[in-house]
Amino acid sequence: MDLKSLGAVDCDIHPALQNTDVLLPYLDDYWREMVQMRSVADLELFSNAAAMPIGGRADWRPAKGKPGTDFALLREQALDGFGLRFAICNVLYGAPYLANEDFSTVLTRAINDWVAAEWLARDPRLRASIVIPTENVDASVAEIERLAPDRRFVQVLVLAAGERLLGKRSFWPIYAAAQRHGLPIGIHAGSSRRHAPSSLGWGSFHFEDYVGHAQAFQAQLLSLVSEGVFAEYPELKVVLIESGFTWLPAFLWRFDKTWRGLRHETPWVKRPPTEIVRDHVRMTLQPVDGPPDPAQFEQFLDHLGSDEMLLFSTDYPHWQFDPGNEVPAALSADQLRRIAVDNPLRTYSRLQEA
Repeated sequence: MDLKSLGAVDCDIHPALQNTDVLLPYLDDYWREMVQMRSVADLELFSNAAAMPIGGRADWRPAKGKPGTDFALLREQALDGFGLRFAICNVLYGAPYLANEDFSTVLTRAINDWVAAEWLARDPRLRASIVIPTENVDASVAEIERLAPDRRFVQVLVLAAGERLLGKRSFWPIYAAAQRHGLPIGIHAGSSRRHAPSSLGWGSFHFEDYVGHAQAFQAQLLSLVSEGVFAEYPELKVVLIESGFTWLPAFLWRFDKTWRGLRHETPWVKRPPTEIVRDHVRMTLQPVDGPPDPAQFEQFLDHLGSDEMLLFSTDYPHWQFDPGNEVPAALSADQLRRIAVDNPLRTYSRLQEA
């Protein structure tokens, strides 16, 4: 079955800000002055800097500027190029993790207004995640409440390696607001750079940071389940974005085994963690970290025990995408339809409305 003929849902594309100045029209006079006075020209996340040569595929770069800043190219290369029914815009920028919470709050709000005006308004196939100032929980809830009536926003976005573990009770008002409005929590690869990416400190190379980032997703998943987030919010969905996925089966085996021996510590975790994760957690496809051998990939799906957990994505315009291998060759036509269409529509209930 041809992917383009399905009308796939791309769960991870990345419109990019050329610089902070593009947000000036969405700020009041005081904060426009603050941006200019403080020379806040660029707040790129180091872990995904668009200005770096590896920040975007060479054939997806505009003639000028950063990858992901040209709407016409995104429409041609992603929306039309893959025959997409919908694509979810995940804007990655450093604003949510500024130490100044007031500045973080107004810039994240401006990012959401910018993506709505400059991207969502220009093509009905585009949807977006709500960017929140994660460490300011009250402001995050207020931003969710502000944007929830706009049905084009289909998710709440946070980074995998932020300030703290996301299962902590202080974050729960965010999950309450997300569940109330039927919005999944998208946890995207990326770091606030406040903590070393490994438990033993900082590596020397971007390569180490990138490979090791799966540890952050494991820690967050462990925290969300163990702290009881899904027991408290039984309708909440969490999407791990650019997390890879082949690490999950072995992680869940270890999680289940240890839970059986220490379950008295967390009496609210009433089912094996594997069952909870299969019900509540989804993972995007790109970048695919699965084995190239189709038979081995089939074995991985068997170990995962579910083909409902994977969601199609291209990660446009980032360099990790492998053209010609948008989906693993081992997928049957039914599995491809589930991953490209059915699973995303079930995960993002607002997409079904359209």
